[in-house]
Amino acid sequence: MQSTTTPTGPDRLTRGDIARTLLWIVVVAGALTNMAASFGGADTWVHLVCGAVTVLCAGTLVVRNLRGRR
Repeated sequence: MQSTTTPTGPDRLTRGDIARTLLWIVVVAGALTNMAASFGGADTWVHLVCGAVTVLCAGTLVVRNLRGRR
């Protein structure tokens, strides 16, 4: 008989943990893309898109953190 265990408590990976990790990945990727666009001499719209994505994800991380404190 095969024994399967599902993690409970602090070992369990939640949807919030996954969302936070993905948001951090997008923040870092957006910042790196914006930096690469600066060195590459890309058009202004590339910088605006990268900056907007980075700001939206960072803002979402801040809001999630503040709501989690209540």
